Amino acid sequence: MDLGKLIQLSALLCPFLLSLHFRIAGASAHIYSSQPFHDVGNSLLLYGGSEGIFASSRSLIRFENITLWRTITGKGHRSNGLVQAVIFEASDRNNIGGSAYGGQRSICCTPDLAKLQGCKQGEIIRIPSPHDPQWPILLPVRFKGKRSSAKMADTEILITKTGIYNLLFISCDPQLKGLKMTGKTVWKNPDGYLPGRMAPLVNFYVYMSLAYLLLSAVWFFQYLRFRMDILPLQHCITAVILLGLLEMIFWYLDYANFNHTGMRPLALTTWVVTIGALRKTVSRILILCVSMGFGVVKSTLGGLTSKVLLVGVTYFIASEILDIAEHVGIIDDMSGRSKLFLVLPDAFLDAFLILWIFTSLSKTLEQLQMKRTSVKLEIYRKFSNALAVMVVASVAWIVYEVYFKATDPFNERWQTAWTITAFWDVIAFLLLCIICYLWTPSQNSQRYAYSGDVDEENEEAQSLTGGKQDGDISLVKQEKNAESDREEDVEEDKRE
Repeated sequence: MDLGKLIQLSALLCPFLLSLHFRIAGASAHIYSSQPFHDVGNSLLLYGGSEGIFASSRSLIRFENITLWRTITGKGHRSNGLVQAVIFEASDRNNIGGSAYGGQRSICCTPDLAKLQGCKQGEIIRIPSPHDPQWPILLPVRFKGKRSSAKMADTEILITKTGIYNLLFISCDPQLKGLKMTGKTVWKNPDGYLPGRMAPLVNFYVYMSLAYLLLSAVWFFQYLRFRMDILPLQHCITAVILLGLLEMIFWYLDYANFNHTGMRPLALTTWVVTIGALRKTVSRILILCVSMGFGVVKSTLGGLTSKVLLVGVTYFIASEILDIAEHVGIIDDMSGRSKLFLVLPDAFLDAFLILWIFTSLSKTLEQLQMKRTSVKLEIYRKFSNALAVMVVASVAWIVYEVYFKATDPFNERWQTAWTITAFWDVIAFLLLCIICYLWTPSQNSQRYAYSGDVDEENEEAQSLTGGKQDGDISLVKQEKNAESDREEDVEEDKRE
């Protein structure tokens, strides 16, 4: 059996077992809590982990308290069973195992392979790497006599070549069926404990925090300056900006703490994941409400309020579960099949929201054209164009992400994998900047607010005079606007 398939099979089994419970990640550590070995080909195999590591005198993989446990039978143990830990760089994956006469590939040396390749029967077939003859590295552990356990000596393996490294624990002894293992391995990069694929995100979240901080400063300056003319929509935008700023800051603190101390507290990671899920939910509901014309062509959502809230709560729960599964206590990337069950509800809700947003946006543009409100119509046209560009960019990136993962089954492009996560934060920030620009607080904010059946001339006059009128005429118009508002809500509820 090809080693690449073995790694993929092992990667599928391990996250499934880990998904049964969440745990605190101690350093960039892979913890083995009585993990069982599985029959793979002619061997017993336990997947130990996979991470990208940058070459340095400070980069290492450390084995701590690795203990193997075999099943005790009535006859006792007569075999000095051998178990080997195998560390190899992804490009050397074909240097483990071999095949006799072009047949099925085996990890363990068979009688035929012993004659052909000179390997030792009952041990792993290892072909020296052309880059470094000492790699792949094999670390043996043997059971002695009738003992039910065998402990590996604590050791450190220095990493002198940048790459994606894999760790497997393999036994070629069939008498060790039912073998289990406890202990942990710690994987360290030059600048700390953060896994290589996650390391660039520390600086990324610094820059994103500064970007949100700048946006917050500009927005709150305008917000306080024209606080008497603030629209309900602008309150929602303020909330999204604050949530985005908090999310970026907390992601940075989580990653920096993980990198520096080697510990990733469950509470901190869960908190930042929850803020992120809340920010994504509020952002989507904000865009939906804007597309429906809330505060612009209607003062309330009417009967749609409960539906919008239901979709928002459902999306928050789906996003929270997915993010917790991806980030809380997990070091290895989740397997495609394990992640699929969590991604599908989130993707379905996103697709549903996009369809609802563009359907509502089309109706709002139609209403604005009928009312001949050129100022609002121009803003909504710009918003719809920007939203369309973002959706097209998102679809294109999804296609690229699928291609990226499909053509890199062994994560050899791990150094650029951080861009997959970073893109969605960048595009969300850009769309928020566009919304802030279109609905920035100003002395003419009331031009964008719902004003009933005001014709084009009155709207332009309001924009020139700051949107204020004198005397009882203003009160009469407000009453007419309120009546018109209620009639429009009733009509739209009937259509829905």
